[in-house]
Amino acid sequence: MAHLISSTHLLQTARQNGYGVTAFNVHTLEMLQAVVEAAEELQAPLILQTTVGTVKHLGPDYIVAAAAAAAKRSSVPIALHLDHCTDYELIVQCIREGYTSVMIDASMHPFEENVRQTQEVVKVARAAGVNVEAELGKVGGVEDDIVVADEDALLADPDECVRFVELTGVPTLAPAIGTAHGIYKGEPKIAFGKLEEIYRKVSLPLVLHGGSGIPEEQVKRCVSLGMAKMNVATELRIAFSDAIKKVFQANPDENDPRKYMVPAKAAVKELAQAKMRLTGCVGRAKDFI
Repeated sequence: MAHLISSTHLLQTARQNGYGVTAFNVHTLEMLQAVVEAAEELQAPLILQTTVGTVKHLGPDYIVAAAAAAAKRSSVPIALHLDHCTDYELIVQCIREGYTSVMIDASMHPFEENVRQTQEVVKVARAAGVNVEAELGKVGGVEDDIVVADEDALLADPDECVRFVELTGVPTLAPAIGTAHGIYKGEPKIAFGKLEEIYRKVSLPLVLHGGSGIPEEQVKRCVSLGMAKMNVATELRIAFSDAIKKVFQANPDENDPRKYMVPAKAAVKELAQAKMRLTGCVGRAKDFI
């Protein structure tokens, strides 16, 4: 596509057509290459994501350069998203470097403060043509340094979602519906009644956080109810790490990174393609040509 694009149009199109775009948290060049190759083979639109921790680890300029190189090589549309950021200055820095989507996570604050912080980010992002995602309610689990205990995870209120969107003008909303970051201890208890109500009242693309390990039928139902973006992080890391562990179990003295990164990439690519099939975005790159 020659360049990275904003995810706003990607997700609006996905919601209108009843599928989801899979968003993958990547932490290394190999992980990034693997999900891009997966998308290219399946002709699926793609959202690359990085956590705040990964931005601090690699540097936003390095990340943007790698993602931009991938977009230049690819025939599929690719967006680059900053996930779960609480720091306005870092959001602005990432926008300046070339991120095409950012998430302001002020969900731990009272409603009015969440609105205020989201309004500030929407203002600067809109001027740059960058998508904004915000969260309402609290998604449980751990995302970098943000830890939400199960008992503190709050479901989004459908009427508050309507008011939040009206007050902020945010183009993408992540309502907490009972999913969690990380791998589930049991089957997730998704509040489909609340999601159905939010779907009816809010016409924006919705975002499914905590997409690792949700049963297939639940994912498909979420997508049918407006979840136009599904985040996958933990499962990807596990696939990547397990493949590397296998190499060292077979050959503890291996010291050539290429020897263990090749199987790690293959494992990530295979998992990414399974998630793309699950959200229904296979073959949908044609929607953006």
